[in-house]
Amino acid sequence: MIRIGILGVIGSGKSFVAKKFGYPVFNADFEVSELYKKNKKLFNNLKQVLPNHIYSFPINKNEITNAILANDINLKKIVNIVHKEVRKKMLIFLKKNKNKKLVILDIPLLLENKINTKNDILVFVDSNKKDIEKRLKKRPSFNTKLLKKFKKIQFKRDYKRKKSDYILKNKFTELSVKKEIKKILKRII
Repeated sequence: MIRIGILGVIGSGKSFVAKKFGYPVFNADFEVSELYKKNKKLFNNLKQVLPNHIYSFPINKNEITNAILANDINLKKIVNIVHKEVRKKMLIFLKKNKNKKLVILDIPLLLENKINTKNDILVFVDSNKKDIEKRLKKRPSFNTKLLKKFKKIQFKRDYKRKKSDYILKNKFTELSVKKEIKKILKRII
C-alpha cells in the first residue's frame, strides 16, 4: 500500500485536495471532531489536565478554543492527548485499507507529530496567500488569535515544501486540482 501524506499551511486546501485523489482518505480533523463527540475517555483525560476549561461531554469546541487561548501550554496538552487517539484511529484506518493500492493521509500535524514514515510520499499543497486568507475568513470558526497559536506549533511553509516529494499548485478549482493529481499519480503508480 502506498501512503500519500498531504502537507500544507492552514487553509491551503489540504482536505479538498485529499478527497480529489479518489482513494481512501484518513481525515484527522474529522476524526478529532468525532472523538470530541463520542470518546468519553478523551473527555476525561482533557478534563483532568484542563479542569478550568473542559466541563461538558460531548466536548464543546468553545471550551477547547477558550483553553487554547488561555495559554500556550494548553494547546500542547490538548495536542498530546488528542493525537494519541487520532493515531489509534489512523492505525485502524490503515488496517482496514491494507489491500488498497493507495491511501491518503490528511493530517495537519503529520510531520510535527512524526506520524509519517520514510516511505510515505509527501505532497505539499501550495496555495496563494491571498486565497488562503480569503478562505479562512469565510470559516464560521475563524479566530485570528487561535490561528496564530496553531501556526506556532506547525513547521514553516518552506520546511514542509522542502520535505515534500511533490508540490501541487492549488488554484481552488476542481479541474486544476484533478489535473495536478493526475500528473502525480502517473509518476507514483
